[in-house]
Order: sequence, then C-alpha cells, then structure tokens
Amino acid sequence: MTSKLEQLKQFTTVVCDTGDLEAISRLKPVDATTNPSLLLKASAIAHYGDILRHSVDLSKGDLGLACDQFSVAVGCGILKAIPGRISTEVDARLSFDEDALWAKANQLIELYDKAGVGRDRVLIKLASTWEGIRTAERLEKAGIQTNLTLLFSFAQAAACADAGVFLISPFVGRIYDWYRKNTGLDYTGAEDPGVQSVTRIYNYYKANGIKTVVMGASFRTLSQIEELAGCDRLTISPELLQKLDEDQGPLERKLVPGATGEPRQSIDEAQFRWASNEDAMATEKLAEGIRQFARDQEKLEAVLAAL
Repeated sequence: MTSKLEQLKQFTTVVCDTGDLEAISRLKPVDATTNPSLLLKASAIAHYGDILRHSVDLSKGDLGLACDQFSVAVGCGILKAIPGRISTEVDARLSFDEDALWAKANQLIELYDKAGVGRDRVLIKLASTWEGIRTAERLEKAGIQTNLTLLFSFAQAAACADAGVFLISPFVGRIYDWYRKNTGLDYTGAEDPGVQSVTRIYNYYKANGIKTVVMGASFRTLSQIEELAGCDRLTISPELLQKLDEDQGPLERKLVPGATGEPRQSIDEAQFRWASNEDAMATEKLAEGIRQFARDQEKLEAVLAAL
C-alpha cells in the first residue's frame, strides 16, 4: 500500500509549511507557505547566510525592506523546488491599516517581479482582520491573488468569500489549543473543534458555489490531517509530512463536495465585528497570532541589523 502522504495527494493539494529548502525538496509538495516565524527559523540555517547579507546590502539601512528582500529571496529559492506557488506574508504590524497593507503587498509583488517571478506564482498573505480582507478585495481586483491567514471563525471565512479572496488558511491546531486549554478536554477525531471549523467552512463554500480555496493549516496531530482529507489544500509542517510519508495505513477521504452547507450569507463590517466580539476564541487567537508574527518580525529585523 502507498503511504498516507501519497494517498492524501490523490484528493488534496499538499502544501509545505516551511522555509527549509531541504525539507521541501525531499517531501515534494505542490505549493509552500512562509510567515515571519518560519523566516526567523530559516535565518538560522547556514544556507541562508549569504542571502541575509545580500538582503541587507540591497535595503540601504531599511530593515523593513531587508525583511521583504529576505522573504522574497527565500520564496524564489523555494519556487525552484516546487511546481506551484509560494505564499509570502505582509508585515503583521500593518494588519489594521488598509493603505499600508496595500502598499506593502504591492512592494512584495514588485520585488518578485524584479527577481523574474510572475504574480501567477505568488500569493500575498494577509491576516484576516477586516482591514486585511478589504485589502485582499482590492488586490484581487488588481490581479494579485491572496491568502488570508490567521483565520479562526466562520465570520472571517464568510467575509473572505464576499471579498472574492483566492484562498483562506483556517488554523486547525490553534483552535484546538484554545478549546483544550479552556475546557480541559483532549479532543480527537471529528470532535476536534479545529476540524469542525474547517469542515463547516468547506461545506459552506461548496454548497454555495464559492470558489475561494480552503487550505487547512496549523496542525498538531496526524488525526487532524486525516479528518480533513479531501479539503482543497492542506499546509503541513515537514515533521507531520514525514510521518504521513512513513505511515502505510489506509486513508479515507472525509471532505467531499455535495455535503449539506448553510445558505449563503453576506456580512458587513458591523456584523463582522459583532461576530468577532462574540467569539472569544477567534478574537483571542487572532490577536495572539498577530502579536506573535509581529515579535518574530522584530527578531528577524534584529538579526539583519546585526549583520
């Protein structure tokens, strides 16, 4: 029997959640994603030493630009090892400033363009704040496709659908973390709140003909991945991909188009903010995720400043 990884690839596009080129070359995903935390880890890999220094040289003292140069350089390297697309994240500290998000997203696309990489191979990652979603809507209309990350709630997913976002990344593991901490329960299988969240979004999108791609992210266990087999895409860490590759057991497809989903709904800003206010988990995890990415961005800037 083939491995669970090979079986998963039959009905889900597998994405690697890393900046580690060696892992990507070994595991052969279609797409790859990075974020400030993964780029910070990548900065400690010897292979990236010259790239870090070159990024600083190109930035002329602008640490924000140096981070962008490094992010794009890592992305370009990854694109040589995969057939699909790289997701590159906008500075999380801009998550509540639509104009700043717009400018930074376009700057990243310009850097890729200068490196000879077309926008058809890049997804711009934005936090799923109201401002991030509105920026994504503008970018999509301008021909720049987006990946809305740090997505924890149905309201965020509904707003992304309204905005015509290309792809969303609902965070399975972090939802699980919150519920486990707050209830003391260790959820497994289909009872996992993170699995339930993605399943609900997937069924809602498919039932209403919404073209936005659902890419489950932030996995803690193989069980979470197996319960979402059949999702449009899953972005998985190299460690869990390796475990899937080593497991020769059968893998059943769990998500399929045609399941019952809720009726289509549109959500305006007031409804979005109220739904967010009512969802303690989503509010806390979104804020925590933005803070974490912001701190890791600052640590990466410190690394670059020290060169």
